[in-house]
Amino acid sequence: VSASHLQLAAFALGMIGWILCTVSMGIVEWRVWHVDNTTIISSGIAWVGIWKVCFISYLHVSPGYREQFCHKFNSYDSFIPHEIFAAQGLLLVAMFMGLLGLAATVFALRNIYMGITHKTLITPFFLVGGFFYIFAGLCVLIPVSWNFYSITQNQSIAFPPSYYMPSSPVAQEAGAAIPVGLVAVILLLLSGSFSLLYRFPVTTNIITK
Repeated sequence: VSASHLQLAAFALGMIGWILCTVSMGIVEWRVWHVDNTTIISSGIAWVGIWKVCFISYLHVSPGYREQFCHKFNSYDSFIPHEIFAAQGLLLVAMFMGLLGLAATVFALRNIYMGITHKTLITPFFLVGGFFYIFAGLCVLIPVSWNFYSITQNQSIAFPPSYYMPSSPVAQEAGAAIPVGLVAVILLLLSGSFSLLYRFPVTTNIITK
């Protein structure tokens, strides 16, 4: 048990990183678009996520009220940029890989705390869990960095007319999903590194006369 404190921390970090990875998938604020036409997008701000785009509108709403309109992306939409398609797939893979990493780490820690001292039932699972964590972290890093680059370049998206979205914003900035994803990357990579550092303790028998 005394040799696995770092791996216990790896499990905790991996759990938090996996949760943040899952949270970033559901956050719609990947890109925050500032638009000049406020006829429909009343607040002048729209949020572009990896699954949908949303904005606030006061049209056809009683005075003093507002309503959020969202348009979900379909798998056959050709206007979606490559970085958003990549984010959809890679974050799903990251969530699955992170879950496998957690399962492997839990199994190894269970064996340790139950007093099972077989090396083959502990060390390989920490190593496998570490590789899963690192792979999951990389799967999050790619879409986060790619979308952040698109934001810095103020790249446009050719939305269809039914979305009531302009093809280009006046300006855009990173939404909440970007820093959440970056924190998930850091935690998953740290968790993977800690898991890979595990060394099975070597015991020696001292024979006294």
